[in-house]
Amino acid sequence: MKLRQLEMCLQKVQGFHSPVAELEQYMTPAPLAARLLHEAALAGDIEGMTVVDLGCGTGMLSIGAALLGASVTGVDIDEAALKIARKNAEKFGVDIEWLRMRIDETAEPLSADTVLMNPPFGAQKEHADRPFIDFALLTAPVCYGIFNKGSIPFLEAYTKNTAVITSKTAAMLNIPKQFAFHTKEHLEIPVEIIRLERIS
Repeated sequence: MKLRQLEMCLQKVQGFHSPVAELEQYMTPAPLAARLLHEAALAGDIEGMTVVDLGCGTGMLSIGAALLGASVTGVDIDEAALKIARKNAEKFGVDIEWLRMRIDETAEPLSADTVLMNPPFGAQKEHADRPFIDFALLTAPVCYGIFNKGSIPFLEAYTKNTAVITSKTAAMLNIPKQFAFHTKEHLEIPVEIIRLERIS
């Protein structure tokens, strides 16, 4: 599936009804999700692979990966989000396993070929992304994540003994006004799509 076709398809994924600020529930925009998925697919990390989507929300990355031929498990703590994700998957006609669990130091790692994630940036809770990074690298040898621009020095230091960054792509994350503390109708945040490969 071509990038533009995938993006247009993902535009139909329904977002959160009542997003939770503490969980940093922002739907990954279709253009950004499509770009991450397209790059992962070109690298051979999607089609025919087992994929885990951490913090899957309403299923944007999960559904995209399934459309591209992956066997997918979507993981999230929020049952309300998973309920929407199930409906989205039904609408797209894709079979995805949905798993409710909290990503923290007590979480039992899963097993997959590739992890996809748009983890919390830590705006509400400092270092909220770290459990996601740890869990991802325990779960799969390859991880694609969306991180704030400028996060590479942190990621290199944090994963020094566990993984290496093998690719990075600059992108923009569009966040619509959805919480009381938002002052703008839309906020464009520079981000980077990072591919981490576990050191074996």
